[in-house]
Amino acid sequence: MEDGVELPEGREIHEEYRYTLPVSLTISILAVLVAGAALLSHRAHTDELLRQSQASDQWAYYQAKNIRLHEMQGIADVLGALAPQDKEKTAAVREKYMKEVERYESDKDDIGDKAKELEKERDLISRRADRFDGGEALLEVGLVICSITLLTKRRAFWLAGMFVGALGVAMALTGLFLH
Repeated sequence: MEDGVELPEGREIHEEYRYTLPVSLTISILAVLVAGAALLSHRAHTDELLRQSQASDQWAYYQAKNIRLHEMQGIADVLGALAPQDKEKTAAVREKYMKEVERYESDKDDIGDKAKELEKERDLISRRADRFDGGEALLEVGLVICSITLLTKRRAFWLAGMFVGALGVAMALTGLFLH
């Protein structure tokens, strides 16, 4: 007979190895789920930053339009207050500036609405990212608790780890359904 490791036959598994295979499989599944939750979390945070950047750009555009609006109003006010030699020409120029003021006010409102919409999207994505982060954390805790089973040979740790992992999956899934 050759020297080597003697493996247990069929149903006669040594008590020490009783949970090794199912717990290892559970740990592997939890590790894959952790990776999925982490991926969703990272993508959500990236999307959140993109929306924040877009909203900031819109607010900067809003501010530029607002500055131009005030410049046009100032010029129109000055033209209205002067006593020019050619009143008709001054009135025509003032009317041109007043039309620009109206246009800038309309543009400014549209830009502000767009910026607010981007901020709402950012906030929703932020809540999703938080759910993914929470799910990832719970999955990691479940994975660690399951691994304690391999050290202690106690089934309660395995069951607790699966329960915490299931909570993590549920939490991560809620991030997908936020609208």
